[in-house]
Amino acid sequence: MKALPVITPICCGPGTPPLPAGEAEVLAARFKALADPTRVAILNRLAQGEACVCDLNATFDLSQPTISHHLKVLRDAGLVDVSRRGTWAFYRVVSDTLDALSAVLSRPAA
Repeated sequence: MKALPVITPICCGPGTPPLPAGEAEVLAARFKALADPTRVAILNRLAQGEACVCDLNATFDLSQPTISHHLKVLRDAGLVDVSRRGTWAFYRVVSDTLDALSAVLSRPAA
């Protein structure tokens, strides 16, 4: 009987641990929030600097309630944060969250 050689798996690098279930769920929720082109465009706009809903209304051809809904989804996913100044709410990107998403997609150096 001839022995077959063992081939090293090529799908994962050696020592690459799987994501813990809780972390995978959080990442999936964040990527799910980015699965909408409007939310990606809003996040891209907010990456240029903070903005209030009225600024975003001027940028996108959407109603204020629709913009607010998209901002809520992004906020619930931890991708944007809000601060209130009087009656105005100003939204901005949460850089640490975007950095964490980027790190998940980055390949380690070979």
